[in-house]
Amino acid sequence: MLVQLKRIAKSLLAIGWIRALFDTVQRAILEVAGANRLLAHAYHALNPFAFNREQAAVARGARNYYRNTGTERQSHVELRRNVHRIEKGLTMIPRRDVFAADFIAETIGYYEVAVRQAFAAPGSLDELELQWAHDVLEAYFEACTAAHPVIAKARTGFQNLPWDRGNQGLAPTPKSVRGNSLLAVEQFEELARQRRSVRFFDQRPVPRELIDRALAIGAQAPTACNRMPYEFRVFDDGEMVRKVAALPFGAAGYNHQIPALAVVIGKLESYFSPRDRHAIYVDSSLAAMSFMFALETQGLSSSVINWPDFEPLEAKMQKLLGLDLSQRVVMLIALGYADPATLVPYSQKKGLDTFRSFNRLAG
Repeated sequence: MLVQLKRIAKSLLAIGWIRALFDTVQRAILEVAGANRLLAHAYHALNPFAFNREQAAVARGARNYYRNTGTERQSHVELRRNVHRIEKGLTMIPRRDVFAADFIAETIGYYEVAVRQAFAAPGSLDELELQWAHDVLEAYFEACTAAHPVIAKARTGFQNLPWDRGNQGLAPTPKSVRGNSLLAVEQFEELARQRRSVRFFDQRPVPRELIDRALAIGAQAPTACNRMPYEFRVFDDGEMVRKVAALPFGAAGYNHQIPALAVVIGKLESYFSPRDRHAIYVDSSLAAMSFMFALETQGLSSSVINWPDFEPLEAKMQKLLGLDLSQRVVMLIALGYADPATLVPYSQKKGLDTFRSFNRLAG
């Protein structure tokens, strides 16, 4: 039904006078609605459903954030956030003798919940996440040399918790220890120019170990407060791939032969405030780009499939994947071995001067 309505709309808009009338009316309305924030609010008040899913998702995500605090989970996002904040304090130049006093007690509370889960239900949470938290906190208490009652109490709480895994060196280290890139800029530029969207694929199965390696590389992308508020839901079962790939309009004409598909999902339950609602798109997109570069280096091609915020499609995807309201689909990525006969768009990019400026302020 939805596809039929889309075809009817496209057919009507292909008629010159109808398209001209539509554009004229649309432009007149938007000239008024776009004049200021008050008129924009009035415009959207007439169509409250345009942003209703996002508003509901943000509210549900914040609710889930608080509900999840203190419960058993594979990853403790509130602990990740605070530990990363401490990491930043450890890396400051000059570093203060006392810092993070306003949230260290809260952090130890989060850490205690994770430690007790790890010992009560081994394997139920990300062990490296917990190890990282331990090592950073240990480095923090060693660095805070000045007397402070809140930090002293937190230190005692940290030391009294059970721990039998030692220190694995996951706290901040000098940049020199990590070394410099062995990849020349010319090589990286060649990779970036080589990677283009491929939509037609050889039907060979895609080895899962190649996908996993690319995902592990994608996970190294920067993410606000190290929350990593996303999930890559990968499908390589032919029937499932076709069901999921059939939903986005942008995959029409080639969705039937995609061998593997990743649905990138943003998790708003990672945030307690609406101010961070866009971070799921930023962070997941950074990871997705690294993921696609890693696929390319392993001989696998990919194509991003746009996912519009369109309620009928959102509802279908939510039902098909069993998503919570707080989980937002960001994009889909088709991947596989390129069909040797396929053509690749040239996709000329904008010139540097069209998107780059230096030291540009208003006026």
